[in-house]
Amino acid sequence: MLNRRRNDRNNNSSPETSLIARGTVIRGDLRFSGALHLDGRIEGSVLAEGDEAMFTLSEHGQVQGEIRVPHAVINGHVTGDVYVGVRLELAPQARIDGDLRYHTLEMAAGAQVNGRISRLSEEAMRNLPAPEADAADGIDDAVPA
Repeated sequence: MLNRRRNDRNNNSSPETSLIARGTVIRGDLRFSGALHLDGRIEGSVLAEGDEAMFTLSEHGQVQGEIRVPHAVINGHVTGDVYVGVRLELAPQARIDGDLRYHTLEMAAGAQVNGRISRLSEEAMRNLPAPEADAADGIDDAVPA
């Protein structure tokens, strides 16, 4: 117990973790903040609140519905579309039957996506020229306000 308190004080950035155990079925949308580890099944949408929220789907876990989270590690079965705003890791047993939109993706051998895969765009960053190109060309481009 003393070690736990010391670890909690030293690691203030780690969110509280909620666990949905194997054999548990939730019917309806689920909103969470912090971290959620799913070993059971959710029949509905999984929606994160907060930019640091983390969703983990174990190899036993299942989601039948949409997932919208900033960070995720998926190793189970998802039937529905997945939107991950920051970082997605697909582990070897991951199976997604639906469209996948992500910002950063790490995909292990064996993971499956049966649907469209597309990266979330950063149009504003693409429109800015590289600083080296402007200096080398000697072009004085005006930046729109």
